[in-house]
Amino acid sequence: MSDHTQSPPRLIKKYPNRRLYDTHTSSHLTLADIRRLVIEQIPFQIVDAKSGENITRAILLQIIQEAENEGEPIFSSDMLQSIIRSYGPYQGLLGDYLDQSIQGILDAQAQVGAQTAQVWSELLNKQVPVMQDLMRQYQEQARHLQRSNQELFGMFGGVVGKKSDKGNGTKKNGDGD
Repeated sequence: MSDHTQSPPRLIKKYPNRRLYDTHTSSHLTLADIRRLVIEQIPFQIVDAKSGENITRAILLQIIQEAENEGEPIFSSDMLQSIIRSYGPYQGLLGDYLDQSIQGILDAQAQVGAQTAQVWSELLNKQVPVMQDLMRQYQEQARHLQRSNQELFGMFGGVVGKKSDKGNGTKKNGDGD
């Protein structure tokens, strides 16, 4: 859960020109911004600027409708028809059932997320020593290869060594000491 649940809800006003205005940030919002507030669990209330009527549900339904039109929808036509048929005598029962079902899914998702984070943490804690060992082995092999290359070039009678010694002004061991 987010820390935002403790603070009073942000007041967002919808003006007749259909623009949404966040009084907290003094900026205009899009439906995508409202969706982000929902995802981040930032409490808000949307009111009609002229009448003061709470229109939060209407805007949320509009966001759901846009989401349903993009990608793969959650609600099939059959499901929507069943929901429509449930208005009336079963309305409260269906609403409670949907609330509990969705909350159960969110709780399961949060639990899986927490478990996934724990599994990754344990995996990384086990993998770090393995990676360190592999890096140590790689460094040892690189040093061994470098020594082998130096020995190989040394077999050519110092031809390579004499060229580099002249260029940098260094003395070879045994030269004038």
